[in-house]
Amino acid sequence: MEHSRPTSAPLHWVECPRDAMQGLPHQVPAALKAAYLNALLQVGFDTLDFGSFVSPQAVPQMADTAEVLAQLDLSGTHTRLLAIVANLRGAETACSFPQVSVVGYPFSLSETFQQRNTRRSMADSMELVRDLYLLCADQGKELVVYLSMAFGNPYGDPWSVDWAAEWAERMAETGVRTLALADTIGCAERETISALFGNLIPRFPDVTFGAHFHAHPSQRIPMLEAAWDAGCRRFDTALKGYGGCPFAQDELTGNIATETLLSFLESRHQPATLNPAALYSAQLLAQQVFEPNQIHYVPEENT
Repeated sequence: MEHSRPTSAPLHWVECPRDAMQGLPHQVPAALKAAYLNALLQVGFDTLDFGSFVSPQAVPQMADTAEVLAQLDLSGTHTRLLAIVANLRGAETACSFPQVSVVGYPFSLSETFQQRNTRRSMADSMELVRDLYLLCADQGKELVVYLSMAFGNPYGDPWSVDWAAEWAERMAETGVRTLALADTIGCAERETISALFGNLIPRFPDVTFGAHFHAHPSQRIPMLEAAWDAGCRRFDTALKGYGGCPFAQDELTGNIATETLLSFLESRHQPATLNPAALYSAQLLAQQVFEPNQIHYVPEENT
């Protein structure tokens, strides 16, 4: 069956400080996290992947998410907050905060990685997705499912475009309307990106497909080009390309840099409604968050 080419859709920009911070070897103070997130809230992103409600043993960097959330100023911003969860309990916690608009769940297309990441099978995770969808629908939250290992895996588990489409169809039947294809280990190639988005976007017109890439700097523009030309208009980025997934392997290439996507959009003459002054302020704070040995943060005293 042939599918029509995807029609143009508005850009949806997701900034991911949570993904950038979660694997850092040093603990970022809650006050600095909040300052950084507050700066990002003024930049003009559509969504801010700000934290996660998961086991502090698994991701100690995010153990203070509730504390950080209490310090965020959402006045004067249209940016929505997204929190990652790994189980129903975490989702219930996320949904209890009115500031959180979006709940994200990582569902792996690799059985091995699903067990490694959330300690449950793909079948069990699919059941959890159904429960998460019902919870989010009841609480007025959006559910985003990240299809991790979407572009292949190193474990020898099944992978193909049809395999990805099969699971995307199951998600769509459940009611999920936003799926982010995640290149967890930085293995996506231009041809694979084109094939996946080019197949899935027209096949599931009621689903928004996003791109969450981990890549070497030299590969970022080609990956963005492939996804964009195949119709993808939802992109995850992190300032300066920091971050990656701490569960995948010892050394990872980083996220797509926010600056890289901005440059790409300019090259395509696409408008990006980001506030340049706010972006610059956030970039300065990013140095304090990710390079603490070079710049030391001194929190302001209450007066």
